[in-house]
Amino acid sequence: MDVVKVLGSVSLFSGLPERDLELLAEIALPRTFKGGELIFSEGDEGKGFYVVVEGRVEVFKLSPEGRKQVLHFLGPGEPFGEVAVFSGRSFPAHAAALKDSHLLFFPREAFIRLIEEHPPLILGMLAVLARRLREFAALIEDLSLKEVSGRLAGYILSLREGRGGSEEVELEVSKGQLANLLGTAPETLSRALARLSKAGLIEVQGRSIKILDQEGLAQLAAHEG
Repeated sequence: MDVVKVLGSVSLFSGLPERDLELLAEIALPRTFKGGELIFSEGDEGKGFYVVVEGRVEVFKLSPEGRKQVLHFLGPGEPFGEVAVFSGRSFPAHAAALKDSHLLFFPREAFIRLIEEHPPLILGMLAVLARRLREFAALIEDLSLKEVSGRLAGYILSLREGRGGSEEVELEVSKGQLANLLGTAPETLSRALARLSKAGLIEVQGRSIKILDQEGLAQLAAHEG
């Protein structure tokens, strides 16, 4: 693995000169997890953070009754567990590999020493933390105020944006995992997909979704449909 090349593609470190990427590569430790394997649990000591190289990871919370609420699905190039770097406290959620995944682990103490010597490194991390805060605010709003169909419409539009405006998007997770993210049951999600299809907003073929009416989806996501 060319670790420097991998780090250059990570949003957290975008724009850093190659020398800084080389310094990061020196402290990065490769980690491999099987699909379904727990990476860390809520309450574990936050000894560092991770970056996904290959595979997919979910970050989630569990209620006392065992109900799962997914907070993030993360793919290649995305960091997680970074809050522990700043707080020095335990991880605030669980993380698990959705499929076989290769990660890079950055030990907290080594990373703190590095950013003390090279302050520009902190800018990328602050940008990621700000984006995550916006995502959490949007998630809380969706779960509190929107019906499942509205949440689903917003998610489909976010996939479209992530694909550069493509009218055809692919679900990267199972419908059960997506239901956990949207805070609903799989059968309720299936009914919502059927409603959007019947309304002529989308066309569903397995995990492939074709957007037929972007404006209608946007209205539904904004409570107007």
